[in-house]
Amino acid sequence: MYLKYFAINKRPFDLTPNTEFSCNYRSHQEALNVLLFGIGNDEWIIKIIGEVGFGKTFLCRELLNCLAEPFVVVYLPNSDLSSLELKQAILRELQSKMPTATASDKDLMQSLFEQLFYCQQQGKKVIVIVDEAQALPDESLEALRLLTNLETESKKLLQLVLFAQPELKQRLARDLLRQFNQRITFSLELTALDCEEVSGYIERRLIVAGHHDGRLFNRKAQRLLHHASKGIPRLINILAHKAMLAAYGRGLDKVNRWAVKQAIKDSKDILPHHSYWSWNKYLFGMLAITIAVIVVLFLIKYRM
Repeated sequence: MYLKYFAINKRPFDLTPNTEFSCNYRSHQEALNVLLFGIGNDEWIIKIIGEVGFGKTFLCRELLNCLAEPFVVVYLPNSDLSSLELKQAILRELQSKMPTATASDKDLMQSLFEQLFYCQQQGKKVIVIVDEAQALPDESLEALRLLTNLETESKKLLQLVLFAQPELKQRLARDLLRQFNQRITFSLELTALDCEEVSGYIERRLIVAGHHDGRLFNRKAQRLLHHASKGIPRLINILAHKAMLAAYGRGLDKVNRWAVKQAIKDSKDILPHHSYWSWNKYLFGMLAITIAVIVVLFLIKYRM
């Protein structure tokens, strides 16, 4: 494809959460710092909220890479689990002997307590990380809350980290889940990249992919990418990849504004409502109105 043409080793804007491409932009780094601080200080529940495409799973993978001994990590990428399935999944990840399918809820809780207590006796700290936590049913959220109650006389046996879309925040505001909400000790919302961060993001990913200096997109192309994507990492990746294809097809040495425009045209259905395309129509409309007003005023003055 365009790899050899642009002298890079791999595609720089794939959508897979490859932590090799970590850019540590402000919001992302702040969230990672909060996570590491909260986990290191034995906080009960930590919640990270982000809109679709803001890099929650990427951040989750980075956190997983940071948690070595003495942490025992239970990672649940599929959060659409019933209360029973959730407890069984945690036990399975802890490598405990699975209870039979007919085990009662009381038996499951006892098995979990014994396994968590064993980990604690071995000097280990259990962290349960749930990705896409907005998909958890209410009963499963309540089960997680009850699990955070498991403790010895001096220490909690389990910490919980949730990565979720804003829908979870709205659900937790309901009276039904107020007890869970009150257990959350740290909460942070991811934000979009600003224009300068988008430039750094693009250049960093290109360098990791093998480009000699990362300056493949000119400044006008970078600014347009920021405007069209609204600084959302997933959309930046989609548009940047398509822009590189357009530049390659045209035989350009650099990815310019024209190439980004082609990417935008091909991605209108997935861009935010107030995308570059919408703003262009708005600006052209305002320009047409302004010209019309000037012409009318000129004609009135001329006739007088």
